[in-house]
Amino acid sequence: MNIALGSDHAGWELKEEVKKFLSIQKADYKDFGPYNEEPVDYPDYAEKVCEAVLSGKFDRGILICGTGIGMSIAANKIKGIYAALVDNTFSAEMTMKHNNPNVLVMPGRLIGKTMGTEIVRIWLNTKYEAGRHEKRLNKVKALESKG
Repeated sequence: MNIALGSDHAGWELKEEVKKFLSIQKADYKDFGPYNEEPVDYPDYAEKVCEAVLSGKFDRGILICGTGIGMSIAANKIKGIYAALVDNTFSAEMTMKHNNPNVLVMPGRLIGKTMGTEIVRIWLNTKYEAGRHEKRLNKVKALESKG
């Protein structure tokens, strides 16, 4: 699996921890920035990561900002992106089983490094159940054309 990573300055520290975790797991990833804690605008990095996922060069994306809210809003404005804001392990598992998001968003200022990497581990290793959930996801996809 190939992962696109991005954050804003508030998510930078957790992003660095996620990179270490992915390296230990021998997962392929690319960091789309930023590369330090200097203030940046989160929509710029949401766009970079989401475009990378939509290009097909990356299987999934991970975005991190302070609360996760800004990144979630920005990512979900991009057609074809289904971003899930997750701050606990139960939601990490359930969102993959039921919602099949292609982008994970985490709140860097609200969860610790251990929780963040555990969320990533679960999210990457949980399989989408499809079945009864497919009908609902098709309804969500239909909403994109109503904009």
